[in-house]
Amino acid sequence: MATFPFEIFTSDGNARTGVLKTSRGDIRTPAFMPVGTAGTVKGVYMDQVKAAGSDIILGNTYHLMLRPGAERIKKMGGLHEFGRWSGPILTDSGGFQVWSLSKLRKMTEEGVKFQSHIDGSRHMLSPERSIEIQADLLGADISMQLDECTEFPSTFERAEASMELSLRWGRRSLEAFGERNSQAIFAIVQGSTHPELRQRSAEASVNETTAGGYGGFAIGGLAVGEGHQAMCETLDFTVPHLPAHRPRYLMGVGKPIDLVEAVYRGIDMFDCVIPTRSGRHGQVWTDKGPYNIKNARFSEDSTPLDVHIECPASRDYSKAYVHHLVRSGELLGSMLLSWHNIAYFQNLMRRVRKAIQAREFEAFRADFAANYGAA
Repeated sequence: MATFPFEIFTSDGNARTGVLKTSRGDIRTPAFMPVGTAGTVKGVYMDQVKAAGSDIILGNTYHLMLRPGAERIKKMGGLHEFGRWSGPILTDSGGFQVWSLSKLRKMTEEGVKFQSHIDGSRHMLSPERSIEIQADLLGADISMQLDECTEFPSTFERAEASMELSLRWGRRSLEAFGERNSQAIFAIVQGSTHPELRQRSAEASVNETTAGGYGGFAIGGLAVGEGHQAMCETLDFTVPHLPAHRPRYLMGVGKPIDLVEAVYRGIDMFDCVIPTRSGRHGQVWTDKGPYNIKNARFSEDSTPLDVHIECPASRDYSKAYVHHLVRSGELLGSMLLSWHNIAYFQNLMRRVRKAIQAREFEAFRADFAANYGAA
């Protein structure tokens, strides 16, 4: 058994709300997963992440295998115990980070050989090793198959070869994962922005029956420079080929407008570094988009970041104070903004779920798009 029960409560067009029931707790969908790159969501405590409304966080296989080392985390009780997070954790396969961070990498049928960006040490990441790290050493509740993230733009031939390699690696990942009662593995659909390749990748992954099949289906290879419209179009011709009874996960996305538009197209799960990365650079996220708290106009603004969000960072500190902290280089400024941004993203997901449950999501989407970009 490599799946968790997934119950859909309400559908409104293609948008749907439900719950993915894991052995460590329920994940309300649509769900946004804060990224815990090195066993921590940067700049915030885990209890703050939980209190903001996060049901699940994401861990990065690449970073954790290099430092402190997956075997060491296993000795310390696994990633949940090590990072003091009791809820579900999804880990990426490491493939994207190898693709984006490694100075030297070589793809072969066996896997990818790469050089660490930390100390130059050399490593081999195969589908089997990726699953061992995620499921056995880190103890992830949801592991991802190893895949190759196809660069953008990409010719049909290049995208096809990359997609086929990911399919072969997926079969090996699934076989290595085997039969497990309290963990799941998700497939990753690739194919760049080519409809035929996305369909072939999705259908091949759906038809895979090794060890009971995949517990969910992710769409990878987006948010790599293709732009918002191309992302939406890719979802339009990909999602219909994914099973309705399993969760659909859009990897590495994204901005609030991306989340709303992806939910409209049937996506259930998201992850992105934007909330905390933006917070470290002085950006405050709102329904109208982000604004920069460092701007002089906030130096005497006594209003809070967002009085409507039930989060101390959003509600209890003035813009003038946070402006002062950030301009002074005080760590508290980055911490408050990261905390607020995570709370904002989770608040957005709550409102999305509420709109779907009321079957008013089309009106919510139209209103959100009309106001977005006015910050």
